[in-house]
Amino acid sequence: MQLQTLFAQIDSKQAELARRRPLSAAEAASLREYLDLEWTYNSNAIEGSTLTRQETLVVLKHGLTVGGKPLVEHLEAINHQMAIDFVERLAEDPEPPTLDDILAIHALVLRSIDERHAGQFRSGQVYITGSVYVPPPGAAVPGRMTEFADWLLRTGVSMTAGGGLHPVERAAHAHFWLVDIHPFVDGNGRVARLLMNLLLMQVGYPIAIIRNEDRAAYYAALESGHDGRLDDFLVFVAKAVDRTADILLSATGDG
Repeated sequence: MQLQTLFAQIDSKQAELARRRPLSAAEAASLREYLDLEWTYNSNAIEGSTLTRQETLVVLKHGLTVGGKPLVEHLEAINHQMAIDFVERLAEDPEPPTLDDILAIHALVLRSIDERHAGQFRSGQVYITGSVYVPPPGAAVPGRMTEFADWLLRTGVSMTAGGGLHPVERAAHAHFWLVDIHPFVDGNGRVARLLMNLLLMQVGYPIAIIRNEDRAAYYAALESGHDGRLDDFLVFVAKAVDRTADILLSATGDG
């Protein structure tokens, strides 16, 4: 499906969702719990966590540990939910996220896992396992991230003025750009997905949940982007947003 067709389809569903709002408190709470779990489970599974969906629920909802699973995987689940809570609070402010916001998200993702690097840009070179792409050297990261923050501000202003990138396109670009810079020693993918969804939530759009089952296609789309062919990744993200829109429409009924 062509990108502009996907955007139009999402916009149509978004308009219908807006018509059905506001949701009841019970509907909103149920949907948030469902989507937060899907987001946390899938985002961590993509990075190698062995916690199942149900085990993730047990950790998050009941505060229990799962026998035989590493402590770090429990922390990853708890931290990711804390990061979602933080992102949802940030989304209430229409101002584009700042560098400090991005560092704060990263600090939550690595909280109690790697305190030395949590909330800090890397200083050395990193490599992406399974990719031929080599991120910029550590010395270039602060400057590249400043450029990125300036872009978030400019594109946010353009959207407020009624022009600029489509909201889904902007969010996907932000995700890709952060991964392209790879500013952290660890946690880049999780932070990129959190930032992407923050941008979507700020404008009231459904979030993009990258499914673990689509991990190979996700990495292939990112690799194409590193090669200068970003459309594959834009389509991939748009399809993820479209799926969430369908979930929301199905859950809210006819209103």
